[in-house]
Amino acid sequence: MMEIYFMQHGPCLSKEQDPEQPLSPEGEELVQKVALAAAKMKLQFDVILASTKKRSLQTATFMAKSTGYPPEKIIESALLKPMAPTDETINFLKQYEQQNRILIVGHLPSLAELASFLLLENEKLSLRFEMGGLGRIDVPALPTHQGELRWYIVPDYFRLIAG
Repeated sequence: MMEIYFMQHGPCLSKEQDPEQPLSPEGEELVQKVALAAAKMKLQFDVILASTKKRSLQTATFMAKSTGYPPEKIIESALLKPMAPTDETINFLKQYEQQNRILIVGHLPSLAELASFLLLENEKLSLRFEMGGLGRIDVPALPTHQGELRWYIVPDYFRLIAG
């Protein structure tokens, strides 16, 4: 059984403020709280995957440092960008099937579409992700539509956990 964790990057600067759209100061603070809460929850990851966008890598780095994963081992992929086709993302993820706990840090709408694919066949499930939120879907193998949503926690609750 694979545990796939889904996390949307934290709030970022607008394109007008910075074309690379890194995390905003508020986004950095939020992601640090989520990462601290993840450490308190004793979450660990066998692999961390992030989109090639700066805000995603920054978010993944905070999570890696807090949970004991080496930040230099974060794997970046364009197949985790906002408009990435779900079937191509699934094919990319298949190479990590031997890993038990995978954290994916990415964007909407691709994160929600990937989660929906893992949970339902021939239908789209409307899932609301929040910036800095984190969820877990367990799957027996890839590809599958037999995933089980274990939990999803919004950032405000992570702030409470972090203290």
